[in-house]
Amino acid sequence: MENAKPHCIFHKAPVRNISTHRRPDPIVSRNFPPPIDPMFPGASAPSPRNATQNSSGDGKESFHGEDGAQVDETVNEDTDMASWRRARRSAETWSGFRTEGGEDASFSDPEELQLTSSTFALTGDTAHNQAMVHWSGQNSSVILMLTKYYDFNSGRVTESSLWRSTDYGTTYEKLNEKVGPKTILSYLYVSPNNKRKIMLLTDSEVESSLLISLDEGASYQKHSLAFDILSLLFHPEQEDWILAYSHDQKLYVSVEFGRRWQLVHDGVVPNRFYWSRLGLDKEQGMIHLEINVADGRSQYITCKLQNCSDGNKGKPFPGFIIPNSLVVQDEYVFIQVPVGGQSVHYVSYKRNAFYPMKLPKYTLPKDLQIISTDDNQVVTAIQDWHQNDSYNLYMSESRGLFFTLMLENVVSSGGPEGNIMIDLYEVAGIKGVFLSNKVVENQVKTYITYNKGRDWRLLQAPTTDLQGNKVYCEQPYCSLHLHLHVSENPYTSRNIVSKDSAPGIIIASGVVGPELTSTNVSIFITSDAGNTWREVFQEEYSVFFLNQGGSLVAIRHTPLPIRHIWLSFDEGRNWDKYSFTSSPLYVDGVLGEPGEDTLIMTIFGHFSHRSEWQLVKIDFRSIFQHRCTSEDYLTWQLHSEGKVCIMGMKRIFQKLKANVRCIKARDQYISQMSDSCPCTEEDFECDYGFERHIDGSCTPAFWFIPSVTSRDCLTGDSFLNTTGYRRPLSNNCTEGTLLKYSPRRQRCPSQAPRGLQLFTSEGTLVATLWNNVTFLVFLEEGLGSMTSITVDFGDGTAISYVNISSIDDGVKHIYTKVGIYQVSATASNTLGFDRVILYLHVTCQLEQVQLLAPSVVVKNKVVNLTTVLQPSNVGTVTYYWWFDNKTEPIVTLDGAISFTFSKEGSHSVTVQASVGNTVHQDQMMVVVYDYFRSHVLAFSSNLDELNPGVSEWREDIGRVVKSCMVQVTGISEDQLLVTVLPGLPTTAEIFIVPEKRSRKELSQVLLSALNQDLIQFTLKPGVQVNVYATRLSPAPLVDSSDGGHSSTAVIMLVSVVLMGLAVFVIYKFKRYKFQTRIIANIYGKIDVVLFVCVCVFA
Repeated sequence: MENAKPHCIFHKAPVRNISTHRRPDPIVSRNFPPPIDPMFPGASAPSPRNATQNSSGDGKESFHGEDGAQVDETVNEDTDMASWRRARRSAETWSGFRTEGGEDASFSDPEELQLTSSTFALTGDTAHNQAMVHWSGQNSSVILMLTKYYDFNSGRVTESSLWRSTDYGTTYEKLNEKVGPKTILSYLYVSPNNKRKIMLLTDSEVESSLLISLDEGASYQKHSLAFDILSLLFHPEQEDWILAYSHDQKLYVSVEFGRRWQLVHDGVVPNRFYWSRLGLDKEQGMIHLEINVADGRSQYITCKLQNCSDGNKGKPFPGFIIPNSLVVQDEYVFIQVPVGGQSVHYVSYKRNAFYPMKLPKYTLPKDLQIISTDDNQVVTAIQDWHQNDSYNLYMSESRGLFFTLMLENVVSSGGPEGNIMIDLYEVAGIKGVFLSNKVVENQVKTYITYNKGRDWRLLQAPTTDLQGNKVYCEQPYCSLHLHLHVSENPYTSRNIVSKDSAPGIIIASGVVGPELTSTNVSIFITSDAGNTWREVFQEEYSVFFLNQGGSLVAIRHTPLPIRHIWLSFDEGRNWDKYSFTSSPLYVDGVLGEPGEDTLIMTIFGHFSHRSEWQLVKIDFRSIFQHRCTSEDYLTWQLHSEGKVCIMGMKRIFQKLKANVRCIKARDQYISQMSDSCPCTEEDFECDYGFERHIDGSCTPAFWFIPSVTSRDCLTGDSFLNTTGYRRPLSNNCTEGTLLKYSPRRQRCPSQAPRGLQLFTSEGTLVATLWNNVTFLVFLEEGLGSMTSITVDFGDGTAISYVNISSIDDGVKHIYTKVGIYQVSATASNTLGFDRVILYLHVTCQLEQVQLLAPSVVVKNKVVNLTTVLQPSNVGTVTYYWWFDNKTEPIVTLDGAISFTFSKEGSHSVTVQASVGNTVHQDQMMVVVYDYFRSHVLAFSSNLDELNPGVSEWREDIGRVVKSCMVQVTGISEDQLLVTVLPGLPTTAEIFIVPEKRSRKELSQVLLSALNQDLIQFTLKPGVQVNVYATRLSPAPLVDSSDGGHSSTAVIMLVSVVLMGLAVFVIYKFKRYKFQTRIIANIYGKIDVVLFVCVCVFA
């Protein structure tokens, strides 16, 4: 799948600018050299590729700018480009030449070798600090360059120029007038399927539009956009199909190369959208998406190209997935699913059902990264629970289900954009060869494998150094170590390069010693795929392939301007120095040859800190003598320490003879010849559940039971019974020990089902009333065709299936009542059964919780506090109660609690009700006194018509009533508290907290005013509300003083108790009738006691 990127981008300033997913190419800055510092610690070589990509094979190149940032780039096979960053370094040392004091120190040879070159200045672009370059290739002479001034303070482009060359870069035409003199361009895109189609994106701060060219940039049409493009993804086959992702997480599609756009879906997770693949997906015009859903969860869906309505959406996985986890790569789809509070990784092979990925038991991943899906195998990097700066590499069989250990403790580092960089490099041109850095006893060492991770060994150090001195380096204490990662420090980035058309040649920076370091770094080269190495430079250089890998070009990194480059025609054994410009040039970047038959390279730079961009075109054709013929080639055989049978084959390659200066045609004489080898134990890796011992044999791990049958028995009646070994699909050995180590096809044994799993598609144990709940059922062991599955939903309904394959999409059910349900799944056959249970909480959405409590209470007396929920029946509710500033709550499953306040004053009470993922809260103040008097107030009926039933309204009415009472009676407002009670009819309670000697007098004054209808207020114009006292008070006078009681009083007490009970029952019934049952319940007990006290002591 092609990324929407231009081909090469250059900076003029040392900044870290890495392109995001599906953004344009890396940007190389214009180099403002720092002052020379001879004390600068050891130089370094250019940056390498990301471990998950090829360096130059399969059309994939890495770019490194002056800022040291590295970004992977996908280009055509016929394109070879690169750029680099420079650091301060000591004097050069060259094989075959003496040491010089500087780059341009003169040779004694008066005849200096010169290259054919021409220079073009981009006049008027002095201030521009970035350039993006595209060379069409495909026998085209067109080069497009977009230069711009990027303001790092504002984070936007403020100036731009577009240049076009039709003669391989000899001259350029400025196209600003054609695109619009005031148009500011920010990015350049090229269709990966048709290089003639160019797309320019304008700066969205000025205008949001696209400029489209169908003739390699000769002419343009402008099309306005209704959204801002963040990234693009071109279709791998259809040249006009493009996906565009906007800043507001919306995904758009165009089938007309950007001329018209249509919204596909909103809420799309960044970088989690993929084109379908013909032969794997049902339709060519389909898109794989991860979309955001409620509560921070994601969902994996598929959409048709121009119709993503609900009816056309597919759900390959029925449940929710962990955000940012969808990966669609080749035949595989990977997701992560929350199960029981843990993240479980699932995989689908060839778009079939999802199954959990089986890692070695007790591998508990903190992180999992998909590295490769080549050759029908998944390579993944897993950071285990005990690792911090390293990962373990695992490899799967063809379905991506069962993983075995490939390499432990591989070095990892954080990438510039928060991504993870794994020190694993796949060598281009030769399948199965990888380099990796791993931690061994706190030292980082470089290892190589020739059989895709089955066996690893240290790199053999060169036998001599650059000066010919013997190198004493004995393994395992000393070996060659290479830099395979991108450093955060722009002056210490590393480089490793290989190419499909030059199999066996690897160029990298590194050190010889006990471990990998960043000091005293040299450049090393191998011509035999890593068996032997030579030191070629003791300086920092960028090395490029020329002539389809038949020659090498080296350019020195230095803060000084340079005039020379170096060429080698014998795989780096000897180098010739060539002059490419008459005036020394500060080099900012290099654009290598894009065409197979075009020996042209362009060097970008400037003559001074404030000069224009200088484009130096170098034509190497003059130094080559003829077209290559078969006589110019020799053969070499791939081997690993003398062993020629690798991955089941003997492989013989062809390459140019040393010092032959002929021009290679495309794919000429680079095909390999191979013969299969008899199978041996070395052609097999350990199968899942087996571990390799020192003697090389694979034996079961302590946790593995070899007698367990395969998952194949769940869908068929036979399985491959493992011998403990498995042969990778990329291994082509025949006969020999093939039958000995290969698994044997056997009939699935009849056995009772085991390992039954049951969980919801959302990974939670909470469901919502009336919503579909999807239950997922998995069986680890058992003959699937003979094992029936029964799912009991716990609400009186159950459903049965004849076999496990019938429920790949899950089992759906709707609950109509809230509650806790025991859901069970039972797998059974003639030999036994397995059963698993989960308890599902079915809830209704809680909308509100209301705290009910008396506003004034007596000190050291028990108070009942309760809650009201809306709706009232929502399922299992957990209540959290806080009193005053207590940090720890009281937790109950009941919506009522009893509490005693031991101090006078105001106290806050807070309650939270939690149902599923929903939490609501209410709070009120309770005032505590030693004693008080209270009366219930009623209002004229017109107030009920305007009662909205909200707490704020009741507070405002209470404040108005209190203000009226203070004005009419003259009672101090500090001695009155008014609380309007919820419900209808509207009632209130007034509390009098007087001095002890005046409590009866204040009460009489207040009641007199109420009885005379003196307390009234205007609710709104024309609406007058009267306040009066009722006959019954739910909380009359409370007096904490002790006193004796006569027998008469006791008799009166008994009599009045009976009367009080009768009145209370009537009162309570009345309150219930008017929907205030909860309030009556709160005061029920105290109503009787306090009413009796009034009757006795009044």
